[in-house]
Amino acid sequence: MNRKESTEPRVDKLGYTLKDVAERAGVSLTTVSRVINKRGYFSEQTESRIYAAMQALNYQPNSVARSLSGKKTKLIGVILTNTQNPFNAELLEKIEAELFERSYKVIIANSLDNPEKERAYISMLQSNQVDGLITASHNMIIDAYHDLNLPVVSLDRYFGPHIPTVSSDNFSGGQLAAQNLIAGGAKRLLVFSGEIHDTNPTVDRTNGFMAASQKNGLTPIVQVMPSDATVNFRKMLIHQAITEQQPDGIMATDDTTALLVLEALRTMNLPVPQDVQVVGYDGSAFILQSFPELSTVVQPIADLAKTLVEALLTKIDQPERLQERQYMFPVTFHRGTTTK
Repeated sequence: MNRKESTEPRVDKLGYTLKDVAERAGVSLTTVSRVINKRGYFSEQTESRIYAAMQALNYQPNSVARSLSGKKTKLIGVILTNTQNPFNAELLEKIEAELFERSYKVIIANSLDNPEKERAYISMLQSNQVDGLITASHNMIIDAYHDLNLPVVSLDRYFGPHIPTVSSDNFSGGQLAAQNLIAGGAKRLLVFSGEIHDTNPTVDRTNGFMAASQKNGLTPIVQVMPSDATVNFRKMLIHQAITEQQPDGIMATDDTTALLVLEALRTMNLPVPQDVQVVGYDGSAFILQSFPELSTVVQPIADLAKTLVEALLTKIDQPERLQERQYMFPVTFHRGTTTK
């Protein structure tokens, strides 16, 4: 059977149910249910009307019983770039705790910087009719979120005025890192940054670092670290950049890269902070407890998680209520022994 593309305009309402599909197609709830579940025979015209209605409403079938009752699933989808990153792991832990206190449970999706994987997870989460979605991924697939009939909030990435964004002040964080390195006497500055595109918060961190450096008459070198690079390849890039640039001050836009930098400096017999100062970024509890010697810019992870949850639940419970477009938190600096 050929499914015809709907010529009707898409409409913009959240939380369509099976009843909405039935009304739009002009058939009964039972007919919609049986067509979706492929039970019984129906004319091509009837099936085409139902699929056209589903497409126009962007309806994803899930549990028919739940759709009929109109009840909440009490499930929230959370899309992360990489759950092995200490920042993401702590953020997820705190999001889950905040949601559990409010009787919600979490479905976790690990996109691993793969746009197609993220699209597949978005489709899966919508078909399971989660009540809302928190995204902390940085793939450039903004259109996939614009097409969702779901309440969505975002960490760091701006999608548009209808999706609240929660972030820390990444630009100021980059400035803070540069200021501390320069205060310790660093003049040859090197940045190990994540990929440079608009949806990645490391762009603001790098820009803040550049602005503070240039204000002091310095021009840092930026080494981009590919998101899909293996650990060994990242180590090779770090060793090569340090050898070529001979820096005396380094910022990494995440703490895991900063730890690789420290490892490289040890193998190269370059004492820290005497010859080279190092600053990381994120300041998760794991890093602060396990590697307290690392100077790093600290994000308020608990505040970020709490605000992400509160903003999303407001969109779920009060969809007509106007919300802030952006919630931004200040960062702090943890001074370890890798800076002077």
